[in-house]
Amino acid sequence: MHVVEILRKLVGFPSVVGTSNDAIVGWIDAHLRAFGVEAHILPGPEGDRANLFATIGPSDRPGYVLSGHMDVVPAHEAGWRTDPFELRAEDERLYGRGTSDMKGFLAAVLAAVPALTARPLARPVHLAFSYDEEAGCRGVPHLLARLPDLCAPPLGAVIGEPSGMRAILAHKGKAAARINVKGRSGHSSRPDLGLNAVHAMADVLNAAIATAENLAEGPFDDAFEPPYSSLQAGTIVGGQAVNIIPDLCTLEVEARAISSIDPISLLARLREAAEALRARGFAVEWEILSAYPALSLPPTAALAGLLRELTGKAPLAAVSYGTEAGLYQRAGVDAIICGPGDIARAHKPDEFILASELAACQAMVEALAARCRA
Repeated sequence: MHVVEILRKLVGFPSVVGTSNDAIVGWIDAHLRAFGVEAHILPGPEGDRANLFATIGPSDRPGYVLSGHMDVVPAHEAGWRTDPFELRAEDERLYGRGTSDMKGFLAAVLAAVPALTARPLARPVHLAFSYDEEAGCRGVPHLLARLPDLCAPPLGAVIGEPSGMRAILAHKGKAAARINVKGRSGHSSRPDLGLNAVHAMADVLNAAIATAENLAEGPFDDAFEPPYSSLQAGTIVGGQAVNIIPDLCTLEVEARAISSIDPISLLARLREAAEALRARGFAVEWEILSAYPALSLPPTAALAGLLRELTGKAPLAAVSYGTEAGLYQRAGVDAIICGPGDIARAHKPDEFILASELAACQAMVEALAARCRA
């Protein structure tokens, strides 16, 4: 199948984050089996979602991982001109949810499978397709836990997030948390008889603001924009009516950390402020929604040199958004980002990718296959 037709099939599966991905996993599995490639379907603990891992070549020798996620963000935004889950072609532009982020990469890899299987590989190429990346990289840790049973330690992993086919060496880490503060309801005329959860949450919110201000003062890493770690309160919800003492308030926050800093550590001041509310009679729930580490690959790494040769472009030092690459690195696998499309088009109505970008990515994968035959 041509890469555009494969992309059309993949876009047609509404594999929205947090939902079952049985259909898209089944189609990819069947596509691989048509070329004699056996895939391992690795169910996650959720029960209705799975990762997929396949090896082309000898699994007992070090090789390279081509990694991407099968899930997409929802497509409820106003502005879609046609069904977001039906690929629409206009000249070189191919529109649809997930075209850039990141079913375009999956399509290019799957289109290269005939070239990958045409002749024996001396080193393997592994396909690692994950679920629920858009929920904070929740699926890939389960795949990485199985990696020692599936293959020899890889030489490196290419994470195909949209990068304009230019390799990226580093990205920030992220941690997101939800804080629930529960007080006691009552009539607003008797605040002495209630516990106002919204007022109490102000202590946590002030801790978030103070942390954000402190982070802007450093430490710094000039590879990133902004060159420091950051924290923000993203949502806050509480109360029922102006004359009812609010008994519940929920705050969601996220932190993004430069390399060498654990993103969860940036939330410590907020957690301390939340836990202190217990002494005043409030119940507090603290939940980490997602967390993944930063990526930092040295420009002298062999994987960086390989991608420079495969793409003909010098790697970019860093981006501020996050990917699964940091989790691969933490698992002991060198990782780099390189894929078709543009992150600026992602998570927007009329998301698109260029046919030329798909062709460039397929060519890169086929060039990698040629290297693995040497």
